[in-house]
Amino acid sequence: MTEYKIVVVGGGGVGKTALTVQFVDQFFIQNYDPTIEDSYRKQVVVDEETCLLDILDTAGEDEYSAMRDSYIRESEGFLIVYSIIHRASFLKVQDFYGQIQIVKNFEESRIILVGNKNDLEEQRQVLVEEGKLYANSIQIPFIETSAKSKDNIQKAFFHLVRMIRKTKFTSETERQKPKTEKKKKRFFCQIL
Repeated sequence: MTEYKIVVVGGGGVGKTALTVQFVDQFFIQNYDPTIEDSYRKQVVVDEETCLLDILDTAGEDEYSAMRDSYIRESEGFLIVYSIIHRASFLKVQDFYGQIQIVKNFEESRIILVGNKNDLEEQRQVLVEEGKLYANSIQIPFIETSAKSKDNIQKAFFHLVRMIRKTKFTSETERQKPKTEKKKKRFFCQIL
């Protein structure tokens, strides 16, 4: 069974814990309680392959930012989460993406941009198009979710597993190929 190390990052109050707990335990956490760092494990079947997901739910508060480099270095894939009802959380996405790129320096992207709380449409401050546009500009997938209604939660995690799996396979294949071959172009997609 293959293990996948996933980190959920984003600003405080965007619903990272609610998203993670909904995926792992099928339970919605209603009250906000700032997380320092929590780890979850879940066995799932993605495309007929049994996988063990090791998910790290991280602190969104700035005072814990020094811890980020270490868990970024150890992880294989990332969900960068913002709240569609909190514009400031969307503006912080660039900082999280930049830090991941500095620490990991990915050749292939293993990051998904997640706009959470899409069940609160009437309070929306960040348009779907804004999320898509930013994701396209950095060539990563984008999806909107709701931890409350379970909308696209499994889809986001499973797509990230597929991205990690593809990158692992590509890396192993590249090491076995003669060095004269050119690298393939990167492509990105939208998750809708």
